[in-house]
Amino acid sequence: MIELEQYKQKLNEYTEPMEELRISLELDKKENLISELSPRMEEPDFWNNPEEAQKVTKQVKSLKDTVEAFDQLKSSMDDIYVMIEMADEEDDPDMVPEVEEMLEAFIRDYEEMRIKTLLSGEYDANDAIVTLHAGAGGTESCDWAGMLYRMYSRWADSHGYKTEVLDFLDGDEAGIKSITFEVRGENAYGYLKSEKGVHRLVRISPFNAAGKRQTSFVSCDVMPDIEEDISVEIDEKDIRVDTYRSSGAGGQHINKTSSAIRITHLPTGIVVQCQNERSQHMNKDKAMQMLKAKLYLLKEEENRAKLSDIRGEVSDNGWGSQIRSYVMQPYTMVKDHRTSEETGNIQAVMDGAVDQFMNAYLRWVAMS
Repeated sequence: MIELEQYKQKLNEYTEPMEELRISLELDKKENLISELSPRMEEPDFWNNPEEAQKVTKQVKSLKDTVEAFDQLKSSMDDIYVMIEMADEEDDPDMVPEVEEMLEAFIRDYEEMRIKTLLSGEYDANDAIVTLHAGAGGTESCDWAGMLYRMYSRWADSHGYKTEVLDFLDGDEAGIKSITFEVRGENAYGYLKSEKGVHRLVRISPFNAAGKRQTSFVSCDVMPDIEEDISVEIDEKDIRVDTYRSSGAGGQHINKTSSAIRITHLPTGIVVQCQNERSQHMNKDKAMQMLKAKLYLLKEEENRAKLSDIRGEVSDNGWGSQIRSYVMQPYTMVKDHRTSEETGNIQAVMDGAVDQFMNAYLRWVAMS
């Protein structure tokens, strides 16, 4: 059958890319590391240092997941060849749709794994801390910030990531003025770093009695949650520490004590906040960790800007330089202005289907 021959040719096109993918994933190195670390986990004193043990356990799980995912992909490829041969031998046209479905699933899984090879940044594997700030526009912008928070929460859930709100400020009438939340899971920062910048919404506002189209902006900042101590020195006289009463969604201590912490780094104007930990001391530790991470990233961006003689990303992400537009009226479209990736299914995007934009960004960065 002609269709089967076409499918076989299409599958043959992935023989060489599969080998390249195996090399890119460094599977031999990962398998050796698994063999090296696994016996350590069986040692009686392995859990004497719980923090170190958790790191090793997490590392081994990540290594095994990658190896098993590739093995499963290779097995799927072999299964498709078998199905094509069976369908051809039996001359059964009813098997053709099944072969097509298997091939589409294989290509989709291959592309997903190939994208992961682009997550090679120093902190790509880390958890991510995301901050959303509503821009000018009052209630409409606050509502937009709430919609984006819901979008990222749905995206995180679909990938099995955990989210936790670190700081939260309600809008005066609706939505969110600002929110900082952590996304925990492998490669969370690697994917979410694509979202850093200004997000623009165009729609007929439900808060506008005249029913006119309105444009709103929300800035999104993304940083890795760097657990290890970063070599960033902060002079006490360069920071201002303010305490305030926790507000908005949160745990049992919300609105009971002034345990929330806001730290302002005076030389750069960077502000970090945390209100979700159990005590003022823990909130301050978390906020200082966030500040160190932001200062470290800022320094890295400045160094890259000097080397390439261009302006850094921090400057490029100012208001008016939106990275993505979400249009709800008079037509529906979501378009990323960096990669030109777009879709007309805005509802799916708002429900968390952001992967196509994240993957397009990773490919764009790799090619630039």
